[in-house]
Amino acid sequence: MSTFTHTPPPSELACEVCGRFPEPTKLRLTLANVAAMLPIELAVHAAVVGTGWPLLLKVVLLAVTATALVIWVAEPGARRLFRSWLHAPALRRRRQLDVAAALWRARTTLPDTPGALEHLTHELARLGVNILGIQAQPVRSGVVDELVLSAPGGLSDHDLLYAIADGGGAAARVWPTTPLALADGPTRALSLAARVAAAPAELPYAAAELLSARRVPADRAVPDEWHATGTVLKIPTPWDAPLVLIRPGMPFTPAEAARASRLAELAEVVERQRAT
Repeated sequence: MSTFTHTPPPSELACEVCGRFPEPTKLRLTLANVAAMLPIELAVHAAVVGTGWPLLLKVVLLAVTATALVIWVAEPGARRLFRSWLHAPALRRRRQLDVAAALWRARTTLPDTPGALEHLTHELARLGVNILGIQAQPVRSGVVDELVLSAPGGLSDHDLLYAIADGGGAAARVWPTTPLALADGPTRALSLAARVAAAPAELPYAAAELLSARRVPADRAVPDEWHATGTVLKIPTPWDAPLVLIRPGMPFTPAEAARASRLAELAEVVERQRAT
């Protein structure tokens, strides 16, 4: 009975960014080269040694022929023939990472009715997703929930979006995150407030970080249609120009606008105290 060894396709081994294969260990590469070169070396030596040519000619011919065959045939052939074995450690580590739990942030609008969050939680639990953190902000159309999710490594953003939609969530967005997302929200806001109190000029950057938004330079105009979607937020500042923040695809909530305004008021108070 013959055995069949599965050789992973090149697309499974190649890096998704640069397209190159992982570098094999020196020991595995040496053993693979020896296994590929030994039959070639033996065949060349058997063919040349049995001739009646001068010794010097034999030595030169063996050296040149063996070197050329190693470079052109043996090493590339070894990498193809023993591909699965050469890259097995890196491939094993990559598969372990693929199945490891991944952290995601999600933002969606739920109806402001009893049981809405429970229904969403049930749909996520069907995929093995655990909710690690949640922040709720009331809006006119319901409640905007920001979730930190721990999901199995095999799930994609589309899987999470479908589960959120089935759970009653509207206008959902998900994106990968890090353990920093688990930091306490009030603690994070206080840290940014302390940053602004120490240096009021940090207000634009602190507000953008607080709301996960982008700052628009004062000399750049924002298209009028963006204002209708609620993704543009203007905040008065102690300086001449207001602070303009944008967050495409995620409208700002009244609670977020209030937080940014309080941060700007803190910067104004500090500026006044320094001026007196």
